[in-house]
Amino acid sequence: MERFVYLDHAATTPIDKEVLNEMLPYLTLNYGNASSLYSLGKKSKEAVEKARLQIADAINCNSNEIYFTSCGSESDNLALKGIAQANRNRGKHIITSSIEHPAILETCKTLEKDGFSISYVPVKENGIIDIEELKRLIRKDTILISIMMANNEVGTIQPIEEIGRIARLNNIIFHSDCVQAIGNLDIDVRKMNIDALSMSAHKFYAPKGIGALYIKSGIRFNRQQDGGHQEREKRAGTENVASIVGMGKAIEIAEKNRNVYNDKLKKLRNAYVKSVINLFSNVFVNGDMENRLSGNMNISFLGYKGAYLVGELDKRGICASSGSACSAGLPMPSNVLMNISHNVKIAESSLRITFGKENTMQDVEYLIYCLNEILTKK
Repeated sequence: MERFVYLDHAATTPIDKEVLNEMLPYLTLNYGNASSLYSLGKKSKEAVEKARLQIADAINCNSNEIYFTSCGSESDNLALKGIAQANRNRGKHIITSSIEHPAILETCKTLEKDGFSISYVPVKENGIIDIEELKRLIRKDTILISIMMANNEVGTIQPIEEIGRIARLNNIIFHSDCVQAIGNLDIDVRKMNIDALSMSAHKFYAPKGIGALYIKSGIRFNRQQDGGHQEREKRAGTENVASIVGMGKAIEIAEKNRNVYNDKLKKLRNAYVKSVINLFSNVFVNGDMENRLSGNMNISFLGYKGAYLVGELDKRGICASSGSACSAGLPMPSNVLMNISHNVKIAESSLRITFGKENTMQDVEYLIYCLNEILTKK
């Protein structure tokens, strides 16, 4: 009998029931505008500030360094554009990596049109950036380094603490896209010398349409949208109170259960990759096997298009992907995999499986059963 198995948690996660219950009062009874001065509005304001503190505690910063946005992409845009514009008198050079999320890469293209110079650090075949090349790219006019903590397609974890130390020694602002890392990794912005950090709630069992940006006190950045005075005049717009409440609760749950969560996901991931390697020929594991997110496994099944595998699995009730959800439907192979493997066949034949907390070993067995059926079809 066909089952439904969701294995695309890097694209989005379902809302946790405990998170939803925390949100519901702010969708019904406590519906006040957080900027209103009467008691109903003040309840909303208090809820927003509680969530701000929950998020700040999770990454070890002050609550007044957290700004709410609509998503990770907006956070990336506000960080890069805002910091670059506010600090252009110091220089116009920015360093990022070749495998960043489109929210970073496309923002960098826009900044280039505005007169900024962008350098792209290459990655090694395991998906980890070349630290020596990063050092070599630093110039006197370098004002910003932006390197993601964990890659959304292959799960590779970058040496963020080392990058932060290099940035600090050279008096360069350091931003990290931590959309995939939050809830999965232990993040301490002070210890890691991170000056700005982007996150998105729907990656850790909270709603879509809400994100946050940490920017260290003292770092100058320009607002990117005009309007009201919300978020200390850095991000105009009525606060999405219920989703903010959900984000705060979700990050609190994620931090409390992170070790247990990672242990479970690692067992599922390892069982999956072991079965694939034992059963199928012409497979290639993308990314580093040690320095990667516990639930992420990206494997190329050479001779098969990733889109075909995704479609066949979908017919059998399994949700998976062949790369980033933000790039789905594009006719070209994955930019991330091309930069790692430099091989079109590997890039076009990848299947990304990302496990979550509701998955079981029976889901892994069903996945392997379906892959065997698909790959042995005549």
